Formats: sequence, C-alpha cells, structure tokens
Amino acid sequence: MTVLETIRIRRSVRKYRRDPIPESVLDPLLEALRLAPSACNNQPWRFVVVTDAETRKALAHAARDQMFIADAPAIIVGCGFPAKAYQHMGGTGNSVDIDLAVALDHLMLAAAGAGLGTCWIGAFSERAVRQVIGAPDDVKVVALTPLGYPLEPGLLHPVDPARRMKREQIISFDQF
Repeated sequence: MTVLETIRIRRSVRKYRRDPIPESVLDPLLEALRLAPSACNNQPWRFVVVTDAETRKALAHAARDQMFIADAPAIIVGCGFPAKAYQHMGGTGNSVDIDLAVALDHLMLAAAGAGLGTCWIGAFSERAVRQVIGAPDDVKVVALTPLGYPLEPGLLHPVDPARRMKREQIISFDQF
C-alpha cells in the first residue's frame, strides 16, 4: 500500500476489538514515532504506551469520559517538553505541539497501513492525564490516541471524495 493509499483509508475509529496488539505489529508503529521529524531535530517528546486496563480507564475518564478509548488494547499519550522544543516557531512560540502532531500522524498512518485504528483525542484534562501517567509538571500532554483493531470489519476504507472540499477551495499557488 502506498502512503497516499494509506492516507485515503485512515479514519477515526471509535469502536475497538479487545485483541492485544502483537509485538511484531506494535514495534514498527513505535519506530514510526521514533523516526518522525521535529524542528531542529530536537525530538522534544516522550510517548507513553498504556496497555494496563485500569490505567486506560483512568485515561478515558481524564479525556472527558470518552470511555471508548479504554476499549482499545493500547492508548498512546503524546507528551512534549516545551523547554526542549525549537523556541522561535513562526516567531511567536515553540514547536512542541507541531512536533508531536507530526509524530502522532506518522503513528496513525503506520497503524492504518497495518490494519489498526486510531482516533486523535484532544479533549482531556491535561492535569488529570499527567497524574494518571505520572508525568512531571514541565511536560505538556499534546494528544492521546487509542490504538487497536477496529471492531467493525472494513471500517478502514477509502474516503468518499464528495465529503472532502475541492482542491480549488483549499489550495492556491503563489498567492493566498
């Protein structure tokens, strides 16, 4: 499967089988995180792979009671170190959010290519998530994603082009 084909099938999955993810499947996904680019190659991140059932439930509660994420056999918590990130992103701030978004997107595409589902979780109490995973106060929790096999077969399928904006609505050349 090409990268573009993988992009076409990736969906936000909200129903998971409870089957564990074999190490032989998980390892390449974690490698996708490790190899992701970051501003100035600072790699200002740490990814916590949560497989313990009670910890997954606690994370689901911390994520505004989105309990479906606890059904997945793993939750990946993307944590960043703002002080270690590039400090002049766009001239106004640091790169930690973008760096983590790029890395998590690498994971999500690799997961879709391996037949696994993910779902970007941005609604959560950062303080509560930090407490659940034991992260220090200088860590910024950027996002979480459940990771597992979709409950419904065939959930990963090509996007309906009619549901996406037309190119000319979102892309221009040389000028805005």
